[in-house]
Parts: sequence; structure tokens; C-alpha cells
Amino acid sequence: MHIPDGFLSPQTYLPAYAVAAAAWWATGRGLRERLDETLVPRLAALTALVYALGLVMLPLPGGTSVHAVGVALLALCFGARLAFLGYSLVLLLQSLLFGAGGITALPVNALAIGGAGALVALAVFRALRGWHETAAVLLATWCSVMVSAALVALVLGLQPWLAQRADGTPLYFPFGLPVVLPAVLLPHALLGAGEAVLTLLVWRMARARRWQWST
Repeated sequence: MHIPDGFLSPQTYLPAYAVAAAAWWATGRGLRERLDETLVPRLAALTALVYALGLVMLPLPGGTSVHAVGVALLALCFGARLAFLGYSLVLLLQSLLFGAGGITALPVNALAIGGAGALVALAVFRALRGWHETAAVLLATWCSVMVSAALVALVLGLQPWLAQRADGTPLYFPFGLPVVLPAVLLPHALLGAGEAVLTLLVWRMARARRWQWST
């Protein structure tokens, strides 16, 4: 879900930046007082893991690729606020250091993956953990990946409608929703299953070491 520059119209990324800036300010407000010398290194370690996972590209037919998300792991260990801020930092570093994703796509990915993905993961986990905790982690991770992928696909698929030339030719991303949704969701459905297993293993390790801050 690394969207390069030139795929999103200003009608998309400018409002997204406004919403993301408000979200970054709101989630970061008052957070410094709640961070301590034990939480910071734990958060840094798992954020670095998520950063590394996002750089491992799995090739797909057609010349594209897919990669793990990891925001569910941050959300289940540290809560939605830290997951959103941590994943936003991951996206920024990946775009600046490795060219994985564009600056114009940063707010869209931050909101769709770091924001919505974290909230969905926590909501599903809290709803199901009383029934079966292991299943709750697995389903929370898979749903987080799928919702994030669906939101990113929705934004991409709307670009031909949002910005086009006088003759109807898209100015930015050329493919509509009927093409984008299955192209994004199908591989992420498989990826989400694998990421769910990985998240469960790391989450159990974090819980055994009492790394968790808030779920």
C-alpha cells in the first residue's frame, strides 16, 4: 500500500493533510507526560520491527508487490494513540529514506492504516477476547489489514472521478474501483492471514514480558 507521488490528486491529499495534522496534534497532545523510560524503548523496538516488515516486498503477478502492515501489533501492545503516531513515523521514514510511498500519500496512509487500522484492531480484539483471546488477536489483525487496504483502494479508485481532463482522461491514478478493489483486497486477504500469525507470536512475547501499555 505504498502509494507513490503523482497518483493522488490535490483534491485528495490536501484535505487529507488537514485531517491528519489535526489527528497528529490531538493524539500527541499530553502524551509526553505519559511516556516513561520503560515504555519508550519497548515502543521503539516494536516500531522498528514494523518499519522493517514494511520494507519486505512480496512480489505479485503483474509487476507489483505487497508488504506486511504491522499497525495491529502496535495497537494491541500500546493502544491506538501510540500506534497511530508510531505508524505515521514509519511511513514518513520509509518515504524519505527508501522512496517507499510518496509524501503526498503520507496523510492518506497514516489515516487509513495508522488510524483506522489501529482502531479496527482494538475494536475487534476487545469484542472477541472474552470468547477466545488467540482468535481475537488473529481476527483483529486480519480485519485491520483488510479495512486499511479497502480504504486505500477506495481512495485510489476514486481518483479517475475526482480529477480528469476535458476529454475524460484521468489526470492521476487511472483505474477505477472495479479494478482497484479486487487488485488490492485479494492479495491482502492472504497477507493478512500470515501477518495475523506473526502478530500473535510477537504479541504473546510482548505480553509475557509485560511490554503492553494499553489495549
